[in-house]
Amino acid sequence: MKPERKLAETTTRNGARLTLCEHDGNYAIRLNGQTLMHSAMAASELHLGELAVARLPHSSAPRILIGGLGMGFSLRSVLAQTGRHASVHVAELIPQVVAWNREFLTTVNGKLVDDPRVTIFTDDVWNVLLRTKPGQYDALVLDIDNGPTAMVQQPNARLYKSSGIQLLLAALKPGGRAAIWSAAEDHAFADRLVLAGFRVEGKAHKLYEKAKRNGCVIYVADKPPQ
Repeated sequence: MKPERKLAETTTRNGARLTLCEHDGNYAIRLNGQTLMHSAMAASELHLGELAVARLPHSSAPRILIGGLGMGFSLRSVLAQTGRHASVHVAELIPQVVAWNREFLTTVNGKLVDDPRVTIFTDDVWNVLLRTKPGQYDALVLDIDNGPTAMVQQPNARLYKSSGIQLLLAALKPGGRAAIWSAAEDHAFADRLVLAGFRVEGKAHKLYEKAKRNGCVIYVADKPPQ
């Protein structure tokens, strides 16, 4: 059996240890030893991007914001579904994650960060949303931390509170859609989305295709056309 290799390591703002590891052609990003994402378990991230842009015409020039780069699987599905006229902004708080994609993950999705349709913001998605003009985006993709229960950065939890939901609503065009990854069902979060004015559906999904049970929930939140 081939040994696992640690390729890179960094420390988050709150002092946690974030590592990138490789084993037999697969990659994992871990927080204090706990796996956050794995290249062989990307089905839900791919589906997240697909759901976000499912209603957008392939021939149009949509604007999409992705919160959280990770290993680029949601970015890949968004680019594949929206075509060459799309404009995709990606907010990734940890600069080393962007660098890891370019240096170590080119065989995964790392080359996509330099796609001409893509703009990377090395910033908190919260700050990006604060700078966003009302109605700027056709779709939002949020794969931040662990969903409403933050693991990496505790301030990420504010995205899922009422104030963060209002930022999502304002950033979307009428009829726009937000797709939000959550590690578990969260009725209180879904209720806050509805209270803000979204039409909401929670979709349970497998973390990888051959999984025997669902391992996450994707919340699809549609802003009314008017």
